[in-house]
Amino acid sequence: MKLVFCGTPHFAVPTLEALIAAGHEIPLVVTQPDRPVGRTQELAAPPVKQTALAAGLVVTQPEKIRNNEEFRAQLEKIAPDAIIVVAYGRIIPPWMLALPRFGCINLHASLLPKYRGAAPIQWAVAEGETVTGNTTMLLEEGLDTGPILLQDEMAIAPEKTAADLFESLAVNGAPLVVKTLEGLEAGTIAPQPQDHTRATLAPILTRDDGRIDFRARTAKQIADRWRGFQPWPGAFTALNGKKLIVHRLAVSARVGDADPGAVVVDAGRMLVACAQGTWLELDEVQLEGKKRMPAAEFLRGFQVRTGARLG
Repeated sequence: MKLVFCGTPHFAVPTLEALIAAGHEIPLVVTQPDRPVGRTQELAAPPVKQTALAAGLVVTQPEKIRNNEEFRAQLEKIAPDAIIVVAYGRIIPPWMLALPRFGCINLHASLLPKYRGAAPIQWAVAEGETVTGNTTMLLEEGLDTGPILLQDEMAIAPEKTAADLFESLAVNGAPLVVKTLEGLEAGTIAPQPQDHTRATLAPILTRDDGRIDFRARTAKQIADRWRGFQPWPGAFTALNGKKLIVHRLAVSARVGDADPGAVVVDAGRMLVACAQGTWLELDEVQLEGKKRMPAAEFLRGFQVRTGARLG
């Protein structure tokens, strides 16, 4: 097929590479503009741009696409069979949705209709799901509401974080897109409408999502959110009015009611009471302005005792 590929971050790279390897013609790759990164704020090209240029593909980086007549004329001249959209980061306008004969095909990292939105991988982990996967779908004007083409499930191991899953889902999603194109061309895939009554949302993350609520959530719920919000916004609370980042934690076997947020120090271990009589063990922490350190070292250095409070 003749394809236009739209994508930006590392997550989209395996799909672009798979489409190239499958022999599809890709006359244009669309990605977001170069952005300043790091302390130096030097401009850096998106991973998709780097991959496309290395493969000798033409790249365009429009700041806006909805009313961009030059960009529209460029795509209409190409007349692609399909437009592939993987983590592009822009809303696809109606004129673009209507352009290709096979439509705009999106790879979405959840089992739709669950976890529609910008952060499906993070929220699936944060909500304690044990299974996730990828969905290929036809884009329409609604947020991830289009008909499903193919799906592929993947287990979420209890120790896996969202950061771990990003790579796995990116790699597994690539052949699913190739298989979807094969099925559409052969006429063996019939788009299936989503059951909108089962939809859940995965909104873009905010810094405050990382704030630990010991009173409202059990130890497992807090641990799941910690796994889901890696590497950002992570998990944090407060100790004596200062921010305390929790880099590693685990659900404790300790039982017994205590006021949520209360700290118990036990043989160099830092335990914190949570909702419903559950307990967390904080394994590695970092107080505002200090280095990260194991809990035992933190307890010695900052003289934290049983009876201290977090939150």
